[in-house]
Amino acid sequence: MDEELRSLTERLRAESGGSAAFDRLLATDDSDTLAGVLTAPGQPLWARELAAFRLGLAGDRRAFEALVLLLNHRDPPRCAAAAHALARLGDPRTARAAAALATNELRVAYALHPVRLLTRLRAPEAVPALITTLRRRLRPHDPYRRVALACVEGLGELGDPRAEPVLGEALAHPVLAEAAVRALARIPRQGGTARGRIPGQR
Repeated sequence: MDEELRSLTERLRAESGGSAAFDRLLATDDSDTLAGVLTAPGQPLWARELAAFRLGLAGDRRAFEALVLLLNHRDPPRCAAAAHALARLGDPRTARAAAALATNELRVAYALHPVRLLTRLRAPEAVPALITTLRRRLRPHDPYRRVALACVEGLGELGDPRAEPVLGEALAHPVLAEAAVRALARIPRQGGTARGRIPGQR
């Protein structure tokens, strides 16, 4: 069993109270049954999440909208599971949706998993979205340091020279400085100039 599915199964089994309906949804191989859960009224959240996750792993794009909603949920385990399923789904709309969520300042508290998903997808939308999100996080007293750190790490993994200016700005923030140094070191050098030094270092 997929490790993320195992974790989700344990969590949702507890949410469902170990109901027979949960066991049926977990056992079925009928994609139409799973998709029906996403459109039927009155379905509990655990059922919708289980159905969307399983469809996502199977590459069934009927799961897309439900997974995007879960990607921006207030509950981090739901966000993480949705990101995993979206990465497996292979829907071409995913990167644009993740970028929109990552850069939505009204939902920045839930931007961590969209940022990580963008890094994983390595889509054209990823670098501009991570740069935008990180630059906003460099404001004084910004409370979303985990989001900022995920952006720094993601930009380092993506290795795009467009990220150099904002990563250079991140060097001035003690919480981000070491990660920014590592990220800058992963970007191919152009012109051979030294970079990635934490302010105050020699």
